[in-house]
Amino acid sequence: MVIKPSGVDYNGMCPDDMVVVDLMTGKIVEGRWKPSSDTATHLELYRRYEKIAGVVHTHSINAVAFAQAGMCIPSLGTTHADYFYGDIPCTRELTEKEVNEAYELNTGKVIVETLDQLAVEPMAVPGILVKKHGPFAWGKNPADAVYNAVVLERVAEMGIKTLALNPQASIARYVLDKHYMRKHGSNAYYGQK
Repeated sequence: MVIKPSGVDYNGMCPDDMVVVDLMTGKIVEGRWKPSSDTATHLELYRRYEKIAGVVHTHSINAVAFAQAGMCIPSLGTTHADYFYGDIPCTRELTEKEVNEAYELNTGKVIVETLDQLAVEPMAVPGILVKKHGPFAWGKNPADAVYNAVVLERVAEMGIKTLALNPQASIARYVLDKHYMRKHGSNAYYGQK
């Protein structure tokens, strides 16, 4: 797995600064820096979900607001439905023991736990909020993961504004199904071949 170095400023970072770690052991294979402090979280997701080939963690404002409130980002409109098949879940809060024992590893474990409990297909809902922390997004490659992180933040912003205007807002399941399936379903027809 290739991951950014811990605490290195993005403005001065270059490809040679990336750190390569062994997917199974987490040990550094290549690179001169310590890997991101979130390495254990990322490894947990890669190990658990075969289709994930890129993970992004941000502290984007609107998604963090939902995470700090301990709320999922509800599917309220077609923009959300085009990319996420249903609500973007929020995990439970980590316990004091989980934080003190292995914070980053347990962050990954609580993400997996939440997806499993909700029976969420990770590639259909390619992101999650860690309660009191922030969003993690993933994809079939790093660029897709970044894209999903950007969309997650945008639908979080739309969600906050929508709920401010109408706290009872919702989307009909048939509209959610249509918008998601026309892009991602087995008979998808959106876009060019």
